[in-house]
Amino acid sequence: MVSGKKPRVYVVGTGGSISFIGDYRTDYVNYSYNNKHLTIQEMLERVPEVNDFADVVSEQLINVGSTDVNPTHWLQLSQRINQIFRDDPEAAGVAVTHGTATLEETAYFLNLTIKNSKPVVVTGAMRPPTGLGTDADVNLIDCLRVAAAPDAAGRGVLTVLNNEIQAARDVTKTNSYRLETFRSNELGLLGYADADEQVVFYRTPTRAHTLDAEFDVDSITELPRVDIAYAYAGADDLVVNALADAGVPGIVAAGLGSGGSSPQYMKGLKAAMQRGVKVVVATHTGNGRVILSRRFKEEGYIVADNLSPKKARILLMLALTVTDDPGEIQRMMLTY
Repeated sequence: MVSGKKPRVYVVGTGGSISFIGDYRTDYVNYSYNNKHLTIQEMLERVPEVNDFADVVSEQLINVGSTDVNPTHWLQLSQRINQIFRDDPEAAGVAVTHGTATLEETAYFLNLTIKNSKPVVVTGAMRPPTGLGTDADVNLIDCLRVAAAPDAAGRGVLTVLNNEIQAARDVTKTNSYRLETFRSNELGLLGYADADEQVVFYRTPTRAHTLDAEFDVDSITELPRVDIAYAYAGADDLVVNALADAGVPGIVAAGLGSGGSSPQYMKGLKAAMQRGVKVVVATHTGNGRVILSRRFKEEGYIVADNLSPKKARILLMLALTVTDDPGEIQRMMLTY
């Protein structure tokens, strides 16, 4: 039991497996079929222990599966969290429940658009609350505990699942069903939210985020469209040409290895750039940087550094709300 005044933590529900209602206790696959969800208040009623360490204020923003989440929801969520911090200076932090399929994307968008250094923590679950061995309840408790922790402030938006705290910029889902699916690959996790009720950090992200980010979405109603073109052996320019023909302002090339791909695919990217499309080259290897090599520099590509294609897409979408200058966009890719 925490003595004295408890920190006030807001928890915003958006849906996902952490809220889905299955038909039976061993339903780990088909539980989303009927699209039935617990509300965030019903989820909190399952874990009254959170009231021992936090004064919890809950609200249901949306209640959808994570495959339904889109950039409009990102804007809605970011704007709501910024409003919470403006309206309540006493708020210690904000917890967000979310589906796992797009959790890393929502978390990174928030990492670039929340205008406060207080903790914003995103969690989900790999098993629904109606399933045996569900991780929904523990993840929710851990999320609220990290959002209430003073040591979590100033580290950007965080995720916590399976007792592990990760940086929004680095984390990715690595397995379709296992509980330990969220990883930061070779960069590693930030800390733990363990059974001793402590929130423990061992490192902090160094890339700019939240208060230090230059993006302001509070008055934005729509983000520029950016698509990802996936490279593979024998990939040609068909997809890239189709995207350019559709008029998209930005393309992220999910390249092979260090970012390069087949000649025909790269020919398509060059043609798209000549038509004014901003092209960012990333790698789908999962680790490592795309370096601004002599070839990439001479041909005018923007490189994603070590951002995954999905996160490079988010950054490019936000960059295009500020500038269409390739040099400035390259600076942003190396800053965030």
